[in-house]
Amino acid sequence: MTTPTSRLTAVRRTFDGRLSDYVVYLGFILIFAFFAIALHDRGFLTPENLGNIGRQTAMVSIMAVGMTFVLSAGEIDLSIGSVVALAALVAAVVLRAGQPIIAVVAALAVGAAVGLTNGLLTTRLRIPSFLVTLGMLGIVSGLARVLTDLEPVPVTNETWAFIFGSGELGPIPILLVWTAVVVIVGHVVYRHTPFGRHVLATGGNRTAARYSGIPTDRIKVATLVISAMAAATAGMLYAGRLQGARYTLGEQDLITVIAATAIGGTSLFGGRGSIVGALIGSLIMGMLNNGLLLMGLSVSEQIIARGVIIIVAVALSLREARA
Repeated sequence: MTTPTSRLTAVRRTFDGRLSDYVVYLGFILIFAFFAIALHDRGFLTPENLGNIGRQTAMVSIMAVGMTFVLSAGEIDLSIGSVVALAALVAAVVLRAGQPIIAVVAALAVGAAVGLTNGLLTTRLRIPSFLVTLGMLGIVSGLARVLTDLEPVPVTNETWAFIFGSGELGPIPILLVWTAVVVIVGHVVYRHTPFGRHVLATGGNRTAARYSGIPTDRIKVATLVISAMAAATAGMLYAGRLQGARYTLGEQDLITVIAATAIGGTSLFGGRGSIVGALIGSLIMGMLNNGLLLMGLSVSEQIIARGVIIIVAVALSLREARA
């Protein structure tokens, strides 16, 4: 028999669940309003500054899409920052020979190879992905340093620079077009295909998913490949936007990507996520970096702020997991 107390508890849980689905959007509006008011005389609302936020967060947004798949499957990828650097350097080196198409294939192959290695080590040897990708971070970072002996590689191909970062389609920066395409494709795959449902099932309850006939190991490998290839794409965009590549690209992106994905509604423990939420989370991180910089905070203080955000996001994930 249903009691008033049980009905009240059910209503409260439903309300909390719905609120958690929209809290990232509310947070985006509140943070935007705060900076718009506090920095109205420092150019925060100018089209140039807002465009810069979109450009600066494009690569993070793309990597956050990949990270959403990985976290939703109950894994994590710590190697994405190093993949960014290696893919960018490989593309830049190939471009020296004037072969843009081969450069794209080579950069994506770097991501696919790293992601496949991460996935196979995680599923075949049963090593936690945290440890596998942490080790891979060091390996790939070392390869990026060895490849050009710590020397930066300029990108002088104008077509590459236009397509991968510096171009504009009318008033729209090409980086925003890349972001929109990746987010739309990611959202459709995540929410409207059997693969997306299998990812969520694998992260939610791997044993139940396996007994339901879902190839959970293949799903985990696939998500790690997706994540690494998203990082490789970000590396190509960095090379195009900066018109050069160096081994330091992507070094500071990991913590930002994880924070953006977590505050966007993806559980750090698997089974729940949002591609659109990851995009909003990336924009929140971009606004915070931009706003704090305009307020005069140093880079180190911005890093501290990102760390605090991750702790809060983890605390919220733990609370929801225990609910």
